[in-house]
Amino acid sequence: MQETRRQILEILKTRYEATVDEVVDDLRARRSDNITAVTVRHHLKVLQEEGLVNAGRMRHRDTPGRPQHVYGLTERGAAYFPGNYQRLAGHLLQQIEKTMPAESVNVIIEGVATGMAADAGIPQGSLEKRLEAVVQYLNQTGYKASVESVENGFMLHTHNCPYHHLARETDALCGLDMRLISSMIGIVPRRISHMVAGDSSCSYFIPTKPVL
Repeated sequence: MQETRRQILEILKTRYEATVDEVVDDLRARRSDNITAVTVRHHLKVLQEEGLVNAGRMRHRDTPGRPQHVYGLTERGAAYFPGNYQRLAGHLLQQIEKTMPAESVNVIIEGVATGMAADAGIPQGSLEKRLEAVVQYLNQTGYKASVESVENGFMLHTHNCPYHHLARETDALCGLDMRLISSMIGIVPRRISHMVAGDSSCSYFIPTKPVL
């Protein structure tokens, strides 16, 4: 990311919210150049277009002049900074598997997959249209997905696992992916390759005809 925009995100993370003038003051305190409000507005506009920053309420000045927009991070902008979510999720999942029977763990995973599928909002329509929407959703959530037409069906590939470190420790998350894909497209896929096993992708065969 461009350095000035990265610094603006850091300022908004620290302040929670800030006006253009406040961002200018903080940038000048960090740097040797005399950055202007016009330049900061340009960078804020780019960050807004990227979905990282929003302009929320208006703040009235203490001195005469127009009210100013107060800028803050969106959820996506906040996610730009490292968090401890993966480690926390790993410990929670380990404790669930230790303290609950396998059947109960499967019920929880099924519920999580159903909720994620509902959030995805895959529209009704042909299998091809649903798969297009599934690929778009998976890419938005970090899977680096693609789909190709093959004999008697489709192959859905995911080239990145958003929780690959956890997947090496438990099969539950791989089961989550299977249930998620099944819930989104309405067809139970067959996994052909598996990154945990050393393959370059997790690939799923989705039949268009009943398997005899």
